[in-house]
Amino acid sequence: MVYVDDTHQGERFIRPTVAFDFDGTLTVRDSFTAFLRWRAGPIGYAFGLVRLLPAGIAYQFHRDRGRIKAAAARVFLGRMSRTEIESLARKFAEGHARSLFRPDAIKAWRRWQAQGAKLIICTASPESLVAPFARGLGADLLIGSRLAFDDEDRFMGKLDGKNCRGPEKVRRIRAVLGLETILEAAYGDTAGDKEMLGIAEERGYRIFRGRPDQK
Repeated sequence: MVYVDDTHQGERFIRPTVAFDFDGTLTVRDSFTAFLRWRAGPIGYAFGLVRLLPAGIAYQFHRDRGRIKAAAARVFLGRMSRTEIESLARKFAEGHARSLFRPDAIKAWRRWQAQGAKLIICTASPESLVAPFARGLGADLLIGSRLAFDDEDRFMGKLDGKNCRGPEKVRRIRAVLGLETILEAAYGDTAGDKEMLGIAEERGYRIFRGRPDQK
């Protein structure tokens, strides 16, 4: 069992490292799609989907989720600044966290948190969007897809690096925590989480089913 060493009040102790996928695992639906729909409004979202049709058709051939994600961000966010996107993300999180989070997933998160675990959110959604949710949960580390910004800090309509899915999740985790990192536990809900679950001792696949309206 491999742990992350940490320091607390001058004393060294060990912390289990636990990774959670975000969309569909901690949440009931895709947060990026929900954010874009909220940002555009019903009519704007419908028009945006029409503009995305060529990219959607192309996706049927290339099957590159990163390309279709970048295309959606390009259509709905345009040339917005980093500050504007982050401000919108904060407002979205403030208004939608309660309706997005699975209560049983949050219970598991809090249980690990109470045990002093180092908690990671590893997601294919853009870090800019998920960051306010991660801060609210008290995550130790957020790893996600990154939007690319130019020298004026405006969105360039593409991703900065690879879509954080599948093997990329493991590569990014180990780039931060070390090449031999083994997770105490990992939780996910799609094939894109398979590799992350593969480096965990406890593997939770689609174990969270709770919905926000359930008490």
